Amino acid sequence: GTTCPRSGVCVVVLPGPGSPLCPLVDVASASNFRCFQLRHFHLDLRLNFAVKEMSGWLVLDLVPVQPGVQILVLDSHPSLLIHSIDCKVPGSGQEEPVSLTYRVDPFTDYGSSLNVSLPTAALKPGRLIQITIRYTTTDGPAIWWLDSELTCGQSRPLVFTQGHSVCNRSFFPSFDTPAVKSTYTATVRVPDGVTVLMSASRSSYSKQDRVFQFSMEFPVPSYLVALVAGDLQHVDVGPRSRVWAEPCLLSCAVKKLGGSVERWLAVAEQLFGPYLWGRCDIVFLPPSFPIVAMENPCLTFIIASILESSEFLLIDVIHEISHGWFGNAVTNATWEEMWLSEGLATYAQRRITTEAYGEAFTCLETAVRLDALHRQLRLLGDNNPVSKLQVKFEPGVNPSSLMNLFTYEKGFCFVSYLSEICGDVRRFDCFLRDYISEFKFKSVVAQDLIDYFLGYFPELKDAAIAQREGLEFERWLSGCGPPLYEPDLSAGGALTRPVQDLCDLWRSSDPPDLKTVATFDLSAWSTFQIVLFLDRMLDLSPLPHDVMAGLSGCYSSLFDGLNAEVQIRWLQMVVRNSFYPELPRVRAFLHKHVSNDTAPSSTVALHRVLPSHCTEFYRRTAPSSTVALPRVLPSHCTEFYRRTAPSTTVTLHRVLP
Repeated sequence: GTTCPRSGVCVVVLPGPGSPLCPLVDVASASNFRCFQLRHFHLDLRLNFAVKEMSGWLVLDLVPVQPGVQILVLDSHPSLLIHSIDCKVPGSGQEEPVSLTYRVDPFTDYGSSLNVSLPTAALKPGRLIQITIRYTTTDGPAIWWLDSELTCGQSRPLVFTQGHSVCNRSFFPSFDTPAVKSTYTATVRVPDGVTVLMSASRSSYSKQDRVFQFSMEFPVPSYLVALVAGDLQHVDVGPRSRVWAEPCLLSCAVKKLGGSVERWLAVAEQLFGPYLWGRCDIVFLPPSFPIVAMENPCLTFIIASILESSEFLLIDVIHEISHGWFGNAVTNATWEEMWLSEGLATYAQRRITTEAYGEAFTCLETAVRLDALHRQLRLLGDNNPVSKLQVKFEPGVNPSSLMNLFTYEKGFCFVSYLSEICGDVRRFDCFLRDYISEFKFKSVVAQDLIDYFLGYFPELKDAAIAQREGLEFERWLSGCGPPLYEPDLSAGGALTRPVQDLCDLWRSSDPPDLKTVATFDLSAWSTFQIVLFLDRMLDLSPLPHDVMAGLSGCYSSLFDGLNAEVQIRWLQMVVRNSFYPELPRVRAFLHKHVSNDTAPSSTVALHRVLPSHCTEFYRRTAPSSTVALPRVLPSHCTEFYRRTAPSTTVTLHRVLP
């Protein structure tokens, strides 16, 4: 058994749906989730766009796991206004609910603890109790209310939630830890003309009552409960997938995706087994969406600005689809091991793209990302603890602040190493398929994966592969610095060699011969090739003025006509090299990609956290005192700030969740 930290009761962890496989402590949760089994919860909410509030109630179906539990502790947030809490014990003969006393205590800057005193006389081990909490949301970090002018169509307001990683405690009181999973249902009441979507496997709508009903029949952690409501329409793009968007975006989104979603799902199922969630829908959200994409089960949220780049759209959607197996079906039990979700999903994404688009394409995309990983390492240093796969959080540290490329790319390299040592990528596919079958709808720690791997490949266990000198599994997990192994990317040579050859031409102190440069036709290159070229030239910066002038003369007009992923990198070079002739393009890019919200206050509220001297750069390129930066910036602009002024204190935004 383990000791319940909030009640002092020794409890035995029951193997209920979604129960973690071993005792653990989640320092990011104030709750006493180990004292209860969460069977199910129900949300009943009314959305009020006029005052930007959600009000209603939450019903928790809980089973105490030992006698003597006297208090229920849930994760909450100061922005939640709790009105009342009561308790019922089904089957006890008690008709009326019992009102409960509670208090809210500080926890961290990202949440608080809701302490509820329980009626101990009615509590018995294994007996279901129902806790009803009536509350109202205000301005918490999970809920984003957009006025109509901040939406793509600029005709109606929109609201969406973003729970990753510890934000949903401002959406509803919960055991806000990935260690706890449960099913849920929801009833959402809205004004006329508003469509509501949730990360749920089933839904229905009563037009007369303007009520949407949702049901998630598979257990999920709290951070994967998501809602969006606004002027949304859909088109079916496959037998189990549809695209949702504002009307002005819908045709573009459908054209970009076509029938690809079902194709990607079919490839993934061949590799990793059946898709478990039924629906695989996608909703495109305005540029105010704070990350690029989010793998909410049955309903991926993705930023609309990604539609500019077909290749990045492809990668991002396939990555989120991969989370259907890795992250959603099998989940990291603590945020300290986020790589169990992101590293495995990145590996799965690349297996899918290899099968669907060939090894060369996958190697090119991987080269771009691993370059970015090493770039970040040069900035942070090899001994920075954020480069560990197992990051130990200090109490009070927001897990979202440590979301970084190591979670994705170092995690990917470790999974690739496991694939390499098993000797056959197809054999490793079978391992992953069986891993999902074994642990589906559970939360796991790294040792669960490693034990299952060594049990699956007993010859590797007998050879003590986990202790191989220099490549020890423990060193992979707890060591700082670069990956101990990187996959062979030579299969992408036909795409990456021309990129490096062109970089070598431009890296000298003098501009190269233009006839030689002309043999490289960048207009025929893919987005990832151009991105790799610009990233590597950015690594070589600062460059001589003549070289920048030559690059500008050869490519600037071409880049102007390409997508934002290309433009942003060229403009980063302009800034890094102080190439003044192109500075007006920088301001034009930022002006185009920020929302048109203008704040009368001279105090500029930037999106979350941005480096101050980047804001200053924008101000200097736009000296008018009437220009105020908007509160919300899309991902491209946040990436611009991050790359032109890297800071370890700034949450990385261009990373896929």
